[in-house]
Amino acid sequence: MAFHNAIARRLLGRSSVLGARCMSSWCRSIEPAPKDPILGVTEAFLMDQSPNKVNVGVGAYRDDDGRPVVLDCVREAERRIAGKQIMEYLPIGGNIKMVEESLKLAYGENSDFIKDERIAAVQALSGTGACRLFAAFQQRFHPDSRIYISDPTWANHHNIWRDAEVPIRIYQYYHPESRGLDFAALMDNIKNAPNGSFFLLHACAHNPTGVDPTEEQWREISSQFKVKGHFAFFDMAYQGFASGNPERDAKAVRIFLEDGHLIGLAQSYAKNMGLYGQRVGCLSLVCDDAKQAMAVKSQLQQLARPMYSSPPVHGALIVSTILGDAQLKKLWLQEVKVMADRIIGMRSELRERLEKLGSSLSWQHITNQIGMFCYSGMSPEQVDRLTNEFHIYMTHNGRISMAGLNTGNVGYVAEAIHEVTKS
Repeated sequence: MAFHNAIARRLLGRSSVLGARCMSSWCRSIEPAPKDPILGVTEAFLMDQSPNKVNVGVGAYRDDDGRPVVLDCVREAERRIAGKQIMEYLPIGGNIKMVEESLKLAYGENSDFIKDERIAAVQALSGTGACRLFAAFQQRFHPDSRIYISDPTWANHHNIWRDAEVPIRIYQYYHPESRGLDFAALMDNIKNAPNGSFFLLHACAHNPTGVDPTEEQWREISSQFKVKGHFAFFDMAYQGFASGNPERDAKAVRIFLEDGHLIGLAQSYAKNMGLYGQRVGCLSLVCDDAKQAMAVKSQLQQLARPMYSSPPVHGALIVSTILGDAQLKKLWLQEVKVMADRIIGMRSELRERLEKLGSSLSWQHITNQIGMFCYSGMSPEQVDRLTNEFHIYMTHNGRISMAGLNTGNVGYVAEAIHEVTKS
């Protein structure tokens, strides 16, 4: 017996060595992944020892002292739910109350789509998770379809649909010379896309440009979608946070619904409630009837099951508590308007300071754009100068996070921008 045990140990040892060698060889062929262009900015900023450093690349709200903010409505919601809720798994579809309140916020309190139970909806892992779940749904049930994505767009949109193995096509959106919307090119791309194409649209506060269509332009876009039979999937990451008014920020979605479109929608509470790390979102699809909505929801849940099994509890409780209570919702509406107004104020301040410095360039686009981000029009070389000479950090495409500006640094940033652009 001892002899056999010794043989077994030797064989086991040899197998382990071979396995280790095989694993080592396999891992050796893996190259480091490229750094995320947005997260890499923050990493570089944190390593900088300059006392004058400024981070205008971060996509998170800061107060006028440059500090992260937790809303009072969130603190009160946390107080109410503390110790009163169990921490069991949620259903795959998530917190029912949170989903119901999300639909009312997006589609309207008195939406007939909600009353008729025509919306298939599930809790998602913030807006990213909602987009990823929809991309998987598109790939499974429309495997021959493509997704049309604006040029430019939030960088992660490309990653999401690429990893879901949905082919990506580009539609023109931004007009570099005017720093605004290239509406003619956009409409041409919509008209020339194959009938029944899928389009990813930003509901408000387009990321990264801050350039949104006007209401009249949205109506023209919706009309052309109707002619072509295109499907609109809206990413709405900034409802309330763009203008300070959630109803106004949902106008594009409402226009498409009024025109009879069956749309898809990704919602996020990262920006408008400051719940960045809680990963709270909602994915919804408008269907022909209640029976179809039930079927679609069941398929969304089946896709979610192997991805993450069920969504997190705490953030969903915060959202449902705030939106489900009249007083807390009123407080949230006040607070989200304060955040939006501060960002709008920083836009005006930055433009005014650049103009007072005597810049020969037009900076009108700073105040024409909306939302957290300003697409400055600066070149990668100018951005490099801002970083190397002035310790100001932003993404290479010249996108400025207005939340990173405050009364203490906006003058310094304006002077630096003027210096690198005056030639």
